[in-house]
Amino acid sequence: MLSGADEPQGMVSLARGLEPWQRFLLPAVGGAIAGVILQMAARWLPRRGAADYMEAISIGRGVIGLRQTLARSLSSIFSIGSGASIGREGPMVQLAAMFSSLTGRFLLLPPRHLRLLVACGATAGITSAYNAPIAGALFISEIVFGVISSATLVPLVVSSVVANIVTRQILHYDAVFHMPHFEFVSGWEVINYLGLGVAAGLVAPQFLRFLDTARGAFSRLPTPLWIRMALGGLIVGALSVVNPEVWGNGYSVVNSLLHTQWAWQAVAAILVMKIIATGASAGSGAVGGVFTPTLFVGAALGALYGTGLQNLVPVGDLSPVSSYAVVGMGALLAATTHAPLMSILMIFEMTLSYEVMLPLMLACITAFVIASRIRPESVYAKSLANNRRAQKTVENSAKDKSE
Repeated sequence: MLSGADEPQGMVSLARGLEPWQRFLLPAVGGAIAGVILQMAARWLPRRGAADYMEAISIGRGVIGLRQTLARSLSSIFSIGSGASIGREGPMVQLAAMFSSLTGRFLLLPPRHLRLLVACGATAGITSAYNAPIAGALFISEIVFGVISSATLVPLVVSSVVANIVTRQILHYDAVFHMPHFEFVSGWEVINYLGLGVAAGLVAPQFLRFLDTARGAFSRLPTPLWIRMALGGLIVGALSVVNPEVWGNGYSVVNSLLHTQWAWQAVAAILVMKIIATGASAGSGAVGGVFTPTLFVGAALGALYGTGLQNLVPVGDLSPVSSYAVVGMGALLAATTHAPLMSILMIFEMTLSYEVMLPLMLACITAFVIASRIRPESVYAKSLANNRRAQKTVENSAKDKSE
């Protein structure tokens, strides 16, 4: 259930096999159960340590609560298993970081070393989830630590290598996305990829703003968490009645965009619906990441851009739409995370296509520059800032009570 790639018999295939009324109700039922689990955990399980591995590494002491993490993972199983539009890799990374935290606490490591060990565990989780050992190390170094230094990068790389070797021994190692052969039709085509980078840089801040708006709207509802999550599931269910492709992490849909020709109307529809479904799932409180949905949105944006160019440029003078879909994934990822180097290497490792590197590099840098000017905070910086404010509020409240 929490494995990385969407298999042929994944969530989209499951959704297509259900009756419309079942597709409508199942996400709501799963969301309600997931919400009940989170409410029970908040009520009965005392919070010990950080609830998120990024918080534990960047502003915490490296302590991740065992019971809270297991409860959140159980909740994510019901959300993901009922079609929520969130990434299933987030809970995997959280579990890997939690086990590292437990190991470090057992060894009585000081906070500085414990945080680094948790970072190594998170790196191993990302590497195993995405088959991306280089990008896994850079994700933690570039995004969580905020700086690439030898003191942190060396142990992160070691943990990434070990995780990748173990994954290769246990599971079949393959690219997450199978990209058709790509080559430049003309050197002038680089201008098209520059334009795609501009488009991604403009879309990314609006995408993140929509997610923030969805979270704010759901949080203001005067209802318990489980009802809010059920409502989010109803929205996903209603969308899936029209388009089952909104279910799950969307890997199978991305591979379809890479290998089949979609009409631009179909690409535009799935792009808009996936954004709404992701906002409903993440905004209502479902436990899971938006990293993978961001890849989906980027692929759909790139495919829509490439399809539009095909209608304007004579046949034979343009690379296939699949190349624009892959570059779109990287560009939107760079624009939302503000980590262009990690994004470039992540897409390279997920596709194992070196030929796409040049347009990918240009689009990622362009998207990052534009998006960072419009919205200085990345998707993860916003989350960490909220955690810092929440932590300061708790500390101030405790100080007032003691006085």
